[in-house]
Amino acid sequence: MTTHLPVALSCGEPAGIGPEIAQQAWQTLRGDLPFLWLGDPRHLPLDLPWQTVTDPSEGATVAPTAMPVWEVPFDGSPTKGTADPRNAHGVIRAIEEGVSLVQNGAAQAICTAPIHKAALQDGAGFAFPGHTEFLAHLAGVDDVVMMLACADLRVVPATIHIALKEVPEAFTEEVLRAQVAITDQALRDNFAIAAPRIAVAGLNPHAGEDGKMGDEELKWMRAAITRLQGEGYDIKGPLPADTMFHARAREGYDVAICAYHDQALIPIKTLDFDGGVNVTLGLPFRRTSPDHGTAFDIAGKGIARPDSLIAALKMAAA
Repeated sequence: MTTHLPVALSCGEPAGIGPEIAQQAWQTLRGDLPFLWLGDPRHLPLDLPWQTVTDPSEGATVAPTAMPVWEVPFDGSPTKGTADPRNAHGVIRAIEEGVSLVQNGAAQAICTAPIHKAALQDGAGFAFPGHTEFLAHLAGVDDVVMMLACADLRVVPATIHIALKEVPEAFTEEVLRAQVAITDQALRDNFAIAAPRIAVAGLNPHAGEDGKMGDEELKWMRAAITRLQGEGYDIKGPLPADTMFHARAREGYDVAICAYHDQALIPIKTLDFDGGVNVTLGLPFRRTSPDHGTAFDIAGKGIARPDSLIAALKMAAA
C-alpha cells in the first residue's frame, strides 16, 4: 500500500478525540500507509513524535519515525473536551488545504477527522450542514452522496441531516435517481464492482404494506425503481427496512439506499460501530472519514479507539 503520495488527514475539532486517534493511527500504519496530518501541533499528544514537512512528498520518508505534520496555525486554546470557537477558522483552513493538496496532485486522497459544527458556526459563521456539503462546495459540484461502509455493509442515506417529519417531502424520485446514478458509478470506478446491485428501502414500515402504512411506495417509489431498472440499473425495492439487513439479505446487494439518516446508520453502526467509514461519492477526488463524532466526553482520557480512522485511511488509499 506504500505510495510516494500521502493521504491528507485534516485535524478536525482539536478539542475532540481527533488528535489522539491520529497518533494511534500513525503508530499502527507508519510507513505502510503514510499520511500527512494538517493542523496545529499544539493540539497533538505530548508524547507523539512529529515532524513538520513543507513538501507532501516528504511524508513517506518521515512517516516511519515521526508523524508528518503540515502546519496550520490556530488561534484558540488546545483544551480537551471543550470546543473553542477561536479555532474555527483553523479547522476550516485545514480542510481547505487538504482539498487543495489533493486537487493539485500532492496527496492521493483526503481523510477528514470529525468537526464540531456548532463551534464552526459560532467562530466562523460556517454556513454548511456538515463536511459533505462543504467538500462539495470546495469541489464545485452540486450532487454528492454520503455512503457509510464496513466489511459487511454499504449504506446510503438519501436524506441526511433533516428532521424526520421533513423526509417524505425531501425524498423524491429526483433525489433517488441522483443517488442511484452517483452510487452506481462510484462502485464501478472506486470499488471495482463491475455490476453494482442496489437495494432501496421503503420509506414506511413494511414498505407501506400496500398503502396501509403509508403510500409513498405506491405513489412513486415502485414506478421510479421500475424506470431505473429499464435504464439498466440492477436495482430492487422498495423493500421493508426491517428485513433488509440480516446476513442472508445482505448477500443480495452491494449497497442499500435508505430513505433517511437513522434507517441507514443504525444497521451499519450495529454491525461495526468501531470500523465504519464515511465515504463521499461524486467528488472529483477521494474523501473518507471515520464514522463517529468528536467524542468530547472521552477526549484526552486515553480510551478513544482509532479503528474507524484507520479503516478510513486505508479505504482512502485503496
